[in-house]
Amino acid sequence: MQFLYINVIYLMLIPTFILMFFIITKKNSFDKYFSKEVLEKLSVSNQYFSNKTRNIILFISLLFMIVALARPVINEKEHKSKQKLNAVIIAIDLSKSMLANDIYPTRLEFAKKKLLDIIKLSKTNAFGIILFAKSSFILSPVTQDFTSLKILIENLDSGMNFDNGTNIYSTLETTNKLLKNFKNKNLILLTDGADKKEFKKEIDFANKNNINIYIIATATKKGAAIKLKNGNYLVDKKGNIVTVRLNEHIKNLSLKTNGAYINYSLDSNDISQILNEINSKSKKQEFKEKRFKTYTELFYYPLSFGIFLLLIAFSSLPKLSFKNKKTIQSILFLILFFNLDKINAATFDFQTIEDANKAYKAKDYEKAVEEYKKVNKSPQAKYNQACSLYKDKKFKEAINIYKSIESDDKDLNYKRFHNLGNAYVKTQNLQEAKKAYENALKLKNDKQTKENLELVKKALREPEENKSQDRKKQENKKQNKQKQKEQKKKEQKNTKEKNIQKTKQNEISDLEEKKWLEQLENQKTNPLMKKMESKKEGNELEGNPW
Repeated sequence: MQFLYINVIYLMLIPTFILMFFIITKKNSFDKYFSKEVLEKLSVSNQYFSNKTRNIILFISLLFMIVALARPVINEKEHKSKQKLNAVIIAIDLSKSMLANDIYPTRLEFAKKKLLDIIKLSKTNAFGIILFAKSSFILSPVTQDFTSLKILIENLDSGMNFDNGTNIYSTLETTNKLLKNFKNKNLILLTDGADKKEFKKEIDFANKNNINIYIIATATKKGAAIKLKNGNYLVDKKGNIVTVRLNEHIKNLSLKTNGAYINYSLDSNDISQILNEINSKSKKQEFKEKRFKTYTELFYYPLSFGIFLLLIAFSSLPKLSFKNKKTIQSILFLILFFNLDKINAATFDFQTIEDANKAYKAKDYEKAVEEYKKVNKSPQAKYNQACSLYKDKKFKEAINIYKSIESDDKDLNYKRFHNLGNAYVKTQNLQEAKKAYENALKLKNDKQTKENLELVKKALREPEENKSQDRKKQENKKQNKQKQKEQKKKEQKNTKEKNIQKTKQNEISDLEEKKWLEQLENQKTNPLMKKMESKKEGNELEGNPW
């Protein structure tokens, strides 16, 4: 026999012995003033155990319970369980073309969401994550620790600087290294298709190394422009804004490598189809071995015996006797009489609240208001009544009740202030709405409340801005009339000066652009990611670097 939690015995026995020592050796206060013979005559005889005997029984009961907490077991056996899974690498495209916003908010952010959905929906797979542009980076090796993967993906900085270009060949090399110990090699690409028309080298490499490529296209045929960090749009060598579209030629890469190709969907249908295809084609392989032990539990024996002794100890307590039973009955009757009204009230209140909730769910807000009024004593009932008035478009009445609610419940107060702000907005009282939203944010940092507050602030700023703009326009008109005559004479001089300024600005902007590009080149990537070298890295930039 052994104990699974032997430390329980060591930690509990010492204080238990000390406690019982003080209880058993403690003398009654009467012992100080009376002898033993006198005490025996004064004391009422007890047909049950003495205090000392009862304390000893309680002590033994406590010992058995401590032994039960230590979990005694026998017949320990170790078992091995081999886990079989499909290993899948997910590669996400981080080239500049993924910054296009033809898919809201951008292709890259949408691809990150798809990546999280893949991990969420999968139950029989282990995943490794690769980030790729001109080079490939390992974000995570093959693992089934989905919690860590989610943290890495959610904190992935989409604004990190990666080299221009899209090198899928490097991604295949990295996939081959990560899955070198697996027979079935599966790769899911989240990409817009890059800018190549032929993928012969990639197809040959994938077929040679038995890599099945599955592609979820994260772009549209219509395409969109690429907005950079500085707010400008990416232009080509001629100065034209670049519009990047879905490269449908990448479909061949998946179809010729025993994989599958699918366009993105706003729901999870694309992910489900890809995962089902992988699980149907690939045979599960041993991923890792788990070991666990089994025992025959014995804790219920000392526990049951300890409880039995505890019952014996408590059964030895002397029974209470009351001489005047009528007095006791009268007291009980009075207690019941004074509480009867409260009991009935609580019962009726419960029924009223239930009726009010049903009316609210049925969108019968007038009835809900009337029902909530009947139980208008609690803060929650007042809040529900105010919400019903708000839904019934009686915003002023709802505001009065929201303001009258007093509660220590932080969550209720947050919802009260948030809804109060909404009600003030409906009554066009934007200043009070702003105060209500600010009070709500002090209690809870909520995204929806923040957005509402920003909209109210924007609405408050617009009239002031419009007034200032009108003033400026009037002043400009007066100034323009006075300067019309002078401008005619100075037109030639001004045009020359403007041309000189333009040439200087162009020179300055070119220098700033060079500095900005140098800073981007010197910027370091995430130190948690491992960069993988590729044999074909230089050949991928023959086309456009996005």
